[in-house]
Amino acid sequence: MSPDNELAKRGQTVLILGGGIGGIGSAMRLRSLLPKEHRVILVERDTTFVFAPSLLWMLTGNRSREHISRPYANLEKHGIELVRGEIQKIDLERREAVVDGKTLTGDYLVVALGAELAPETIPGLAQAGHNFYSLAGTESARDALASFTGGRIVVLTAAPAYKCPAAPYEATMLIESYMRKRKIRDKCTIDMYAAEPNPLPVAGPRVGTWIRKIYGRKGLGYHTEHQVTEVDPASRTLKFKNGVEAKFDLLIYVPPHRAPRVLRESGLLGENGWLAVDRNTMKTPYERVFALGDVVSIPLALGKPLPKAGVFANLEATAVAKTISHSITGKGKPMMVKGDGSCFIEIGDGRAGFSRGNFYAEPLPKVKMYPPMWGWHAGKVLIEKLWLRNF
Repeated sequence: MSPDNELAKRGQTVLILGGGIGGIGSAMRLRSLLPKEHRVILVERDTTFVFAPSLLWMLTGNRSREHISRPYANLEKHGIELVRGEIQKIDLERREAVVDGKTLTGDYLVVALGAELAPETIPGLAQAGHNFYSLAGTESARDALASFTGGRIVVLTAAPAYKCPAAPYEATMLIESYMRKRKIRDKCTIDMYAAEPNPLPVAGPRVGTWIRKIYGRKGLGYHTEHQVTEVDPASRTLKFKNGVEAKFDLLIYVPPHRAPRVLRESGLLGENGWLAVDRNTMKTPYERVFALGDVVSIPLALGKPLPKAGVFANLEATAVAKTISHSITGKGKPMMVKGDGSCFIEIGDGRAGFSRGNFYAEPLPKVKMYPPMWGWHAGKVLIEKLWLRNF
């Protein structure tokens, strides 16, 4: 591919919508790849970036808000133009976004708006528990766990598909470890109610079996295919589609996810409620428009979508940045997303397991699981440090 002759005559603008791992990753890489005459604009409504994988450690008091967050304004030191505001409208054909009444246009557009958390779609859920996929929810869950003196703790996945599919399993095991350190484990029962049929089903049965064995050793309850329909905050009762009801003293949950409102109202989403892309190039059907991260849905051969996870968003961001840079400058090569992914799985006590494989493999993803050790935990800490240092 050679750069578009007409566009190459002038400096070009890459407009990136969303400042999560995918949006920041593509902005940082584009800025390092493109000459200064080309602009990289990042649109984000929040003032502060939160490294979401570290919310797990905040849950048990091992991280603070200050430790895992950085001002988005710091990105401007890298030559990235930051526009703060609410995106009110998106026109993919024109590669435009209306932000707080102002229209921004790009020669290239990258949609990385992530997934919106929607606990309000389950009656009573937001009032009854703590959403540990948000910063404020994790802080409230941390405080509740710190003052907990005994009873039943429930970790709940409110829908079968959610980002970072290992996180609720990690949270359950970290909570168990935390209660042992507080010397009240014998006063607690800890259960997970999951909407999905197995732990990390897309990763395959080996990973699921591995997690089930650790749950057994830790004395954790595990209840699959329990789709919550309602929560009664007054009686602290979960009600499930299968007719089962479960009591809790402390509820920590993963809320349902959906595409951001601006996309839901745009008519741009597919039947599954997410943006469709070519899974190798992250291109949309619109010219010079890419989408990546949690806002897209990539179907796999086994009939389930590629997990929404930071590792994939980061790889997709690299591919998109290299492809756009090549299109603009003619240098380097476009990069293809091949479906490779990995995941650290915290089990508590300073140890983590590690899984790695190819999720595009057919007929099933080929994923290998490595046993828990201190080194895998250290690897996850290192990734956190590298990400936050980039700010």
